[in-house]
Amino acid sequence: MIEPRDRELSRDTPAVQIPSGDPVTLAQGTNVTITQTLGGSFTVLTDQGLARIEGAHADALGIDPAEAKNDSANAREGSAEAPSEESLWAQLRNVYDPEIPVNIVDLGLVYSLDIKPGGEDGGYRVDVQMTLTAPGCGMGPMIADDAKNKLMVVPGVDDAEVNLVWEPPWNQGMISEEGRMKLGLV
Repeated sequence: MIEPRDRELSRDTPAVQIPSGDPVTLAQGTNVTITQTLGGSFTVLTDQGLARIEGAHADALGIDPAEAKNDSANAREGSAEAPSEESLWAQLRNVYDPEIPVNIVDLGLVYSLDIKPGGEDGGYRVDVQMTLTAPGCGMGPMIADDAKNKLMVVPGVDDAEVNLVWEPPWNQGMISEEGRMKLGLV
């Protein structure tokens, strides 16, 4: 794990305010506390609340971007072979709600994952239906984009679409056993 938790930003840094999902720029010299480092991004606490900083901006936190880089971010190689469902689910387990230290799969937010033959180049398209813990969550589009980006690195995936849906409504009963343990619900 990356230590210490308290940092001062070395440069102006793009971020996303939590939970609104609004883009913000955290000024150089801002003191932050890293509260979560999951899925290749950082959730930080500032005087104005929580924000999410993508791993590409780890240097502003004084962290080597290579250290922050998620294994899933490796460049994908072209492949006419269908991506395995297992590899796609593994990628989705690298996507986190920045307020909850459990991935979207174990939170029970992913309702379906479909692999479909793509276009003329022989690649495949992945369609995901997912929800959020709360319909008004401003972070929804960012979480969906993160999921799409993680899926796009899987060999054989030429396109991915992640749709936010609200039926059935999410509830805590959808959290996996592993997720419940992480949240202290068992």
